Amino acid sequence: MLIPDSSHSKAVLTVEGVRKYFPIRRGFFQRVAGYVEAVKDVSLRIESGHTLGLVGESGCGKTTLARLILKLLQPDAGRITFKGQDITDLSDKEMKPLRRDIQIIFQDPYGSLNPRMTVGQSIAEGLLVSGIRDHSTQKDRLAQLLQMVGLSPAARDRYPHEFSGGQRQRIGIARALSVDPALIICDEPVSALDVSIQAQIINLLKDLQEQLSLSYLFISHDLNVVGYLCSEVAVMYKGYIVEYAPADELFDNPLHPYTNLLLSAAPDAGIDETPIDSTADDEISDPSAAQTGCSFGIKCPMHRPICNEAEVSLKKVGENHYVRCAKATSE
Repeated sequence: MLIPDSSHSKAVLTVEGVRKYFPIRRGFFQRVAGYVEAVKDVSLRIESGHTLGLVGESGCGKTTLARLILKLLQPDAGRITFKGQDITDLSDKEMKPLRRDIQIIFQDPYGSLNPRMTVGQSIAEGLLVSGIRDHSTQKDRLAQLLQMVGLSPAARDRYPHEFSGGQRQRIGIARALSVDPALIICDEPVSALDVSIQAQIINLLKDLQEQLSLSYLFISHDLNVVGYLCSEVAVMYKGYIVEYAPADELFDNPLHPYTNLLLSAAPDAGIDETPIDSTADDEISDPSAAQTGCSFGIKCPMHRPICNEAEVSLKKVGENHYVRCAKATSE
């Protein structure tokens, strides 16, 4: 069953059954020896003015999914709809008018800024895309953007190396806002910052969302941050969405064993269960090897023979609560 309802009037983004394969090349002639399916049958929806949290371990496919939504990669199957328009097969030229509506905030607040450009020059690039070419209007808009993210207008004449990590991330947010986007993809935007600074950036994102009716796809490892900022959460494992639910429902009633594992490993995530033993199946397997049954495999404490028989589908178990688990959906 697909999570998104493409007829949903409030959906700014819907992703339906998206898959992405990468070839594995070996030998002197680099022949294709197999494929890695990085994103497997992923479906999700982000409503206007809401935040969807995407969580999962490194390598599970979160950033690949973000790149598919940004159309930096072309999906091999499925459909992506943005503001009611199917953008799945649009060319780079056809996507150009839409790119201002989908922006990204990167994990590294320094690496994402050009060290040879002043803050004002970096942000002004977005203003030019928005059609603001008058110097006086640019200056006023630039001052407004810097003040919105908690920086002085005088910062426009300084270079990125003159700012702290938190300030540089604020600059990155101002640059994303310069083109008046409808959707911002936040790819681990606070993981490189100190804890106290993380709280400031998260509160800033929350305030900006309320002021500008922004929608976020928030990619993170930190479940406490996700629980605070996100209205819905999608849990990703080995390319699959294994659980999808409103944030409160997911934290109060996690159904997939992998979700329980993440919650039990997170400090103060609000779960008192004994952590799941995750030591089994830790070896790196052949990524091109065919796999049947549940992707969580023998690491799951609820594993049983039926889990190996066929690919487990995502099933609805409650109001807007979906889980990819044979045992959880059979109870």
